[in-house]
Amino acid sequence: MAGTDRRRDMKTGGPAVILIEPQLGENIGMAARAMLNCGLDDMRLVRPRDGWPNPSATSPASGATIVLERARVFECTADAVADLNRVYAATARPRDMTLPVLTPRRGADDMRQAVAGGARVGVLFGSERSGLQNDDITHADAVIQVPLNAAFHSLNLSQAVLLVAYEWFQAGVGCQPAYIPNSRTPAATKAELMGFFNRLESALDSCGFFHVAEKRPIMVRNIRNFFQRADLREQEVKTLHGIVTSLVRGPDSGRI
Repeated sequence: MAGTDRRRDMKTGGPAVILIEPQLGENIGMAARAMLNCGLDDMRLVRPRDGWPNPSATSPASGATIVLERARVFECTADAVADLNRVYAATARPRDMTLPVLTPRRGADDMRQAVAGGARVGVLFGSERSGLQNDDITHADAVIQVPLNAAFHSLNLSQAVLLVAYEWFQAGVGCQPAYIPNSRTPAATKAELMGFFNRLESALDSCGFFHVAEKRPIMVRNIRNFFQRADLREQEVKTLHGIVTSLVRGPDSGRI
């Protein structure tokens, strides 16, 4: 359906859309088109297979060039989400992680509430071939799953982006989310959380906590998910750093 009207104000902003290892430029272009239809313009690409910029993305974008021009490339998921406070993982596969599972509609409401509170949010989408990996999902605070035919649950990349982006757009039509200003310090960014995770895991390695090497990746993911669910603030992460310092170095070393 064609409905572009250049005389109208362009809606932009909203959550970042993070495409992890997208394969085809055409799919990136169609995802950009889906984003701009719903007023999103922050596209982030993690290790695009065919490099970036990719001329194959231009035609499928159907005029959503502002999204393609602003797209940023990152080497890893951690870098792509470093400045964000809340991240959602769009995946259809069951996971062993204890994260909240939301529909796109419920996820959109949650995102709106977070943004109203000053948070920066983003949504992870996996590659066309294999979707999101568990290590990518460790950066997420919640999972978004689309309730579809259980016997045939297959969406292409741009369809998945459009579903989530559409619900975000609709959640803001004609209403403002209820929000009570929070007096706590700002939410911790993913970069701040990753700094704490890396320090904690290093300390746990040193004290022999991960004594079964084969179980370490699963235990690390579980520990990270535990802290992700806590909705930590900047000051709380600093306090946790002080706790680790005190435990590692002994009395009087963790004062902050």
